[in-house]
Order: sequence, then structure tokens, then C-alpha cells
Amino acid sequence: MRLIVLIFLLLSSLQAARIGEIANVVGVRDNQIIGYSLVVGLKKTGDGTTSKFTLQSIANMLKAMNIDMNPVDIKSKNVAAVVVTAKFAPFARQGDTFDVVVSSIGDAKSLEGGTLLMTPLKGVDGKIYALAQGPISIGGKNERGAGAESHPTAGMVYGGGLVEREIQQDLYHQQNATLSLKTSNFSNAVAIQNAINAKYRGTLATALDSRTIKLDLPQNRSMVEFLAEVQNMDISYAQEQKIIINERTGTIVAGVDVEVKPVVITQGDMTVKVLSQNTVSTPPGSVTMDKSLVIGLNENEIYTEKGTTTVANIARSLQKLGATPKEMIAILQAMKSAGAIAVDLEVI
Repeated sequence: MRLIVLIFLLLSSLQAARIGEIANVVGVRDNQIIGYSLVVGLKKTGDGTTSKFTLQSIANMLKAMNIDMNPVDIKSKNVAAVVVTAKFAPFARQGDTFDVVVSSIGDAKSLEGGTLLMTPLKGVDGKIYALAQGPISIGGKNERGAGAESHPTAGMVYGGGLVEREIQQDLYHQQNATLSLKTSNFSNAVAIQNAINAKYRGTLATALDSRTIKLDLPQNRSMVEFLAEVQNMDISYAQEQKIIINERTGTIVAGVDVEVKPVVITQGDMTVKVLSQNTVSTPPGSVTMDKSLVIGLNENEIYTEKGTTTVANIARSLQKLGATPKEMIAILQAMKSAGAIAVDLEVI
């Protein structure tokens, strides 16, 4: 069975979007935190005796509770060693809660029904910023339930993280801020600069490069108010055209107006000629896809009206001619190498 999924997005060269959707405020970001702990209360699905670090961790925990135990004497299968990870939100304050991800690092079969013991969560600087504890949810079903299968060795503790140390950020008193575009583009950087300067009738924004825009605080505004207004501003920005190919799933994603130059394609036993004409030919045995696209099945020729020779039309035609997903992907890659396609082609 041959299957290929073609997704063509109707994109114009200019798109309307809020600045907050295409640019970040430098310094306002999540921080990664991590910790190591134990999950208890499992139903004989925890780590076995081969996970020495789990047995040592149990012994250390018991020793902290004034119970001296040799790790080799511990036979419990109701405990699993886990790594706990989370994102520490910007401006998080003491007492704020957040979700944490719990992942087994031993040979546990399942974390279902377990409880995460109190876990210090550290940042890259080694300091403890939060604690995590609580019952684990693995989602999906257990061995007797209905519903979708779950991944039993990783789960979530919803609201299980608790902020203990704040990351100091004095945004309110800052006189300057910096925007960073999510995708580098000189046109978009200049568009943001011009839009902000026009709104505030001054030179408050300066595009430093294709990604960075420096902002100066206007009068009678706090930095929080200023950034809120800036992020909600609409601009016309240039959308970068590209073709995305997923070889594993046979998926091709491209804009409908990605132009293709006339070319002759040979792939295995198939030779296809792409012709751009003022008046589209309709030879005997041809199939008319629409007024600007005709496929000559007998000659393996694709006739398109000038200005409509696009990746979308070529892909539709190749599919009609019986090209397999592998052949279509190989053809698009060869067309890019030959210069028939100007936009970037990305294989994922």
C-alpha cells in the first residue's frame, strides 16, 4: 500500500501577526531544574536488586530516619529510582506550584500508583530552587482498564512542584529591554523597529541585527506596560518559504506558491517533463486537474500555465502519475539540487 500525505499551506509573502508571537523578550524565559529521588508505594513493579543505586538510596533514606540498614539486605520491589525534571517559570514566586515530570532510571516496570518522595530540584548553578512531592499519574490505562495504552515508566505529578527560591529579575525598574526574533530575518526586524517607532512617535526601537531589537522605555510607561503594548502590536512580517519532508511518514509540507522552474525528471523507470506554457496543452489521453494544470498520462508530461508551476502542482501531478512516496521525495530533493526549486528544503 502506497501512502503519501501532502500538506500545502496557503501563505502569502507577508503575514499579519502580533509581535509577541514572533519575538521573545530577552531574559524572560523558563529555566530547567532537575532532581533525583525515589518513588514508593508501587505494586511490585519497582526496581529489582540489580539497580544498586536504588538499594543504596533506600538505605540512605532509612538512615536519615534513624534506621540503619545494609543495602544488600533490602529486597523491596515497591520502590523505584527516578529523575525529576521541570520548567521553572519566569517571575515564579515562593509558594507557586507547577507540574513535574518523573522518569524511571532503573529497571522498574511501572510507576503507576506510586508516590514521589520529597525531591530537591536544582538549577544549572547547583542551587535548590524548588521541591517536588506527590502522587504520580501515568495517564492512559492500567493492565485491566480501558482506553489508550500508557507509557508506565514516566509520569507527571500535577502541581507537585513548590517554589522555594526566587530568581531575582527587576523588570519594572529597567529602562531598556531587548526583543529576540524566533527566526532571524532582517525584514521582520526592521518591520518591528518601524512599527514601534511609528506608534510612539520617536526612536525607541533599534534593530541591531536580523534577530535583535533594542527597546528604550518611553515616558509615562512602566516597562511592564510598555512590553505588554509592544507584544500586542500587529505587524506585517515576511514568512520564510520552505519545503519540509518527513521521510519516515512520507509527509511533504510546502506553501502552495513555491515556484518550480521547467525541468525534466528521471527517477528509476519514470521520466517526467514539466512544461510551462502560455496556453496549457491538452494532448490525447491527458487529464485536466484544473484550468492551469494538465497531466499527459501517455507522455508522462506535466503542463502548467506560466506562473502556476509550483511544488503543489508538481506533487499533485506526480501522485496522479503513480509516484511512490520515496520517489516523490527523491524527485523533490533532486529538483532542489538542480536549482529548479529556490526555497530551502528540510528533511526531518
